[in-house]
Amino acid sequence: MAFVRREQWDAHYAGGGRFRELGPAERRLLAEHVPAPAGGLALDIGCGLGELARHLAGSGYRVDAVDWSEAALTQARRTDAAGVTYRRLDIERDDLDRLPHPAYDLITVRLGWAFVRDRTRVLNRLRERLRPGGALCVITPVADAVPDERRGIALDEREIALLRTGWTSADRHDADGLALLILRGPSPTAPGYAGKGRPAPHALTGAGVVVTDRAGRVLLGWSVRGVWELPGGKNDADEDFAAAAVRELEEETSLKADPAEARVRAILMDSVHGAPRVTAAVRVSAFTGEPLVTEPRLIHRWEWHDLDDLPLLGGPLFTPSAHVLDVMWPGLLPGLPPVHRYPVADG
Repeated sequence: MAFVRREQWDAHYAGGGRFRELGPAERRLLAEHVPAPAGGLALDIGCGLGELARHLAGSGYRVDAVDWSEAALTQARRTDAAGVTYRRLDIERDDLDRLPHPAYDLITVRLGWAFVRDRTRVLNRLRERLRPGGALCVITPVADAVPDERRGIALDEREIALLRTGWTSADRHDADGLALLILRGPSPTAPGYAGKGRPAPHALTGAGVVVTDRAGRVLLGWSVRGVWELPGGKNDADEDFAAAAVRELEEETSLKADPAEARVRAILMDSVHGAPRVTAAVRVSAFTGEPLVTEPRLIHRWEWHDLDDLPLLGGPLFTPSAHVLDVMWPGLLPGLPPVHRYPVADG
């Protein structure tokens, strides 16, 4: 999904843009599965013009409705709706302590989850904002039901499965062609580790690159093969590991760094399908740009992840990436497969 800037959303709403109206199937399923408890609080994320927020208020919730488009909120506030408080908030970048309440009985995201870039981190923060017994409700178009040119607004089955991971209850319902997910009981799963299939014959040498943003979050890509992985790849002939790391970083994410500032922290060796595999753990501490998906045949998207979330990704980590992360933050990931590690003393 291409990143949509705030001014694009403002222009969409200011120009009279709308989204699909709340349908009867959605209303019925919400009433059946998430009725308002006494004193119930709801948080509607990406509320747009406030249709869902007003519906929830009418069903008995007190609703905090948030969106990052001031143009949408200005129009939403013109509709008199008791029980709804509107607030501008960027769910990915703003501190969630700015929310009016610390926790909610219901959190809803309607038609907006595909536009969230750092989905894993946002999902983990939303889990923390649920009251005991509360539910997260995500309503989304499904990739198989939209034309190819609108694929970016929808989730495929692998993304939906990832969203449903880590809950004691994760029910899915059809709402006139939309998937309506009711997620309850945050239940962190143990991390898994996986390969990506048998490689082509090759002297397997390469680099895994660790970059962090200003908040200390580490960049991982969600691979088309269903694993989380660091930027990186094979080094070319006569190319050292630091240079390979910086080149691969730019090719895969568009982030630019100076090879002279890249530091090889360790050399790791394991095996894959009987072939030795050597990976350099490379730290890049300074870069320019924003991560972009430049090789969609390999990576669905890039996300910044809080370190504490790395054991709770839902999907497996590519094994060499897990080993590289363990070089930088020893002991963070439990149960790692075996690897030979050769620290580089001068870093």
